[in-house]
Amino acid sequence: MKSTFRAAGLLALGLLLSPALPAQKNTRPTPPATSTPVDEAKMQRFIDDLMRQMTLEEKIGQLNLITVGFDVTGPVVSKDVDANIRKGLVGGVFNTYTPVAARKLQDMALKESRLHIPLIFGYDVIHGHRTIFPIPLGLSATWDMAAVERSARVAAEESAADGLHWVFSPMVDIARDPRWGRVMEGGGEDPYLGSQIARAMVRGYQGPNNDLTKNNTVMACLKHFALYGAAEAGRDYNTTDMSLPRMYNEYLPPYKAAIEAGVGSVMSSFNDINGTPATGNKWLLTDLLRGQWGFKGFVATDYTAINEMVAHGVGNDAQVSAMALNAGADQDMVGEIFLKNLAQNLKDGTVKQETIDLACRRVLEGKYKLGLFQDPYRGVSDKRAKATLMKPEFLDDARAIARKSFVLLKNENQTLPLKKTGTIALVGPLASRQRDLIGSWSGAGDWKQAVSVEQGMRNVAGSGVKILTAPGVNITDDALLTERLNAYGGDIVPDKRPAEEMIQEAVRAAQQADVVVAVVGESQGMTGEAASRADLNLPGQQLELLKALKKTGKPLVVVLMNGRPLTLNWENQHADAILETWFAGTQGGNAIADVLFGAYNPSGKLTATFPQSVGQVPLYYNHKTTGRPFDPQDRLAKYKSRYLDVSNEPLFPFGFGLSYTTFSYSKPTLSTPTLSASGTLDVSVTVKNTGNYDGEEVAQLYLRDVVGSVTRPVRELKSFQKVLLKKGESRMLTFRLTPEDLKFYNQNLQWVAEPGDFQVFVGSNSRDTQEASFRFVEGSATN
Repeated sequence: MKSTFRAAGLLALGLLLSPALPAQKNTRPTPPATSTPVDEAKMQRFIDDLMRQMTLEEKIGQLNLITVGFDVTGPVVSKDVDANIRKGLVGGVFNTYTPVAARKLQDMALKESRLHIPLIFGYDVIHGHRTIFPIPLGLSATWDMAAVERSARVAAEESAADGLHWVFSPMVDIARDPRWGRVMEGGGEDPYLGSQIARAMVRGYQGPNNDLTKNNTVMACLKHFALYGAAEAGRDYNTTDMSLPRMYNEYLPPYKAAIEAGVGSVMSSFNDINGTPATGNKWLLTDLLRGQWGFKGFVATDYTAINEMVAHGVGNDAQVSAMALNAGADQDMVGEIFLKNLAQNLKDGTVKQETIDLACRRVLEGKYKLGLFQDPYRGVSDKRAKATLMKPEFLDDARAIARKSFVLLKNENQTLPLKKTGTIALVGPLASRQRDLIGSWSGAGDWKQAVSVEQGMRNVAGSGVKILTAPGVNITDDALLTERLNAYGGDIVPDKRPAEEMIQEAVRAAQQADVVVAVVGESQGMTGEAASRADLNLPGQQLELLKALKKTGKPLVVVLMNGRPLTLNWENQHADAILETWFAGTQGGNAIADVLFGAYNPSGKLTATFPQSVGQVPLYYNHKTTGRPFDPQDRLAKYKSRYLDVSNEPLFPFGFGLSYTTFSYSKPTLSTPTLSASGTLDVSVTVKNTGNYDGEEVAQLYLRDVVGSVTRPVRELKSFQKVLLKKGESRMLTFRLTPEDLKFYNQNLQWVAEPGDFQVFVGSNSRDTQEASFRFVEGSATN
């Protein structure tokens, strides 16, 4: 959702409605969400009593979520917002934080409204609040769930101390099209890994026991429900259209995992789903989310998403108001459609009183679970905020986790790590910039507190290294693009010199150096919401800079900053080393320098496939085969599934990532050649550190169901282990498989494991594996 500060009651944007998807029976059992310490009966008695005192207008008011921006001295209350708060016509506020600002509005609700119902304060806390961690795509590349959870825990402590109760995270949309700008905000392309990340983020925000009454927790908001990452053409807000089996097998699992983890709230998505907008989709928000999955929390829309259904052509304001409420949307973000229309909807008979009451109850339950009726301020004070925000241990966490997120894509002739002697030419448009390090969706983060790559290298290298700097080129020379980026805080000041002059300055620096480090990539504003790109190459003249630097003959290290997979064919062929650092956060420069100089051995692995060409997109590892698969050995075969001008293969596959050391894998051994419906099967493999450094490796296990009642992927991630091995150390890793790992949704949406042959693959990424086979027997395992 958008976090630009705009007055409540903004006119809408746009979304579409068609007949809803048919109700389907999901036969996969849903475990109950982790219980909260709230006494359910006591909560219901309290809310029953409160709602008996509420007028219709006050009930509708709880469904009104507004945005209120603020300056350094306190909130700037939008037009009529103060009056509406006093009338009890506002249920929640977002974009307001700090103890002073939050207390001012909470005081208004508690002291001047009739029933003194507290407000809930929400905000886009996506990858940190004040201490900014790597973007979520980078966090996912750690393959370290403890690190992912820790980043959310720090964000929860900071945001709670800063007056917030509710964060619009995690974003768990599966995304397989890097043209989509919001690929940076999620965990990549895989449903299994995405599900692990979803659970870790919910635990981090809400605490291991989901005890939201603790004042250092915040309520998480799962988003965007649903299928937002599958928008056609990678263009934001666009249509999504897919079959139900694909939906259940490939896109829904991370959402379901967050529900099972006890996430307190859900945000509906902008896109339509097979012709029905998510925000007005009863099958999605009621039949699936609440009926099949048992979700008990409240659903908030995304920014003006109800209003946007008008632009989709499904009705006027009154019609889409009724549609959204009847579908299961409980709280209207910013659009004030409910506030303006629900009373008349009730008179017209298009909504029922019990539907309004149910939505109001869900919002009030969320506030009760947060302890707001007991302590509306949740212990927030300037003293607490000062002691919590960006404290040293949080900055240490940010640095340590950022290092884990980096992916070494190439390292010829042991170019890295760098020596702490000699001269380094540090060039590139991102080498000295602080603004881009904290990335898009950095919320309350202050980019001026971020450590640049240049500063980080000077901090880590010490006095024995001379560092020469030059920007080389601008991030982009496109004036319109620069204007668009600067309109939303890009802070890009283009160098007015000709590109050739800037490149020659960088070349002169390179000629004086022992090694060249070129920091290139995207501006932070080139990714995120409404930041789709049709071209996945390095922007502007950055590739020309790299080509000129290569001609100097000096070793060339490319450090990437970006929020999506890029096409890096020339870079991969000619650079000596490539380090992917995403947008690394507040401590990014120090973390990058730690890796470049060998204080930390990179261990990150890609969670999104890097294509050779944008023409291959969407490209992902767990694709299905066709009736005419292409055999690379038969180069002249014509009637096969292939491209004429590029191979089918990615540039860098899912799960790929190098280390300063090397690892070898033994062939997997199986504890049994058959797996029964009530049995287990152990897959064992020995991993050895065969290089010269201690290092971490992510051993990945994939399965293939050879024959299925519906076509099955060529392989699917089912387990992984991240292990630290000392130089020369070997360790046997064992992965346990059960029939549950073999299950999928069939054409009837039954959750089944079918008897037959399976292949198991273990290795360092989705491509480089060794395999074994087993058979699943004793009939079909079905729930």
